[in-house]
Amino acid sequence: MAILRLKDIRDMSSEERRDKVTEFRTELARLKTMVEAGGSIDNPTRIRELRKTIARLLTIEAEETRGKEKK
Repeated sequence: MAILRLKDIRDMSSEERRDKVTEFRTELARLKTMVEAGGSIDNPTRIRELRKTIARLLTIEAEETRGKEKK
């Protein structure tokens, strides 16, 4: 289950996307630290979801940046 849908990501402003990326990267770092320390997390698939969502956010941001440069 995706954390954010593509439609939601495309509706965001560029600044909102950057804020979300920062927020998700912080959460991802926290979860990875917990796993490396030998702890267990409630939802191990959350790490994969966060990585994919961050990639989606960055991809759409890059697409829009390239689209503006061409015009």
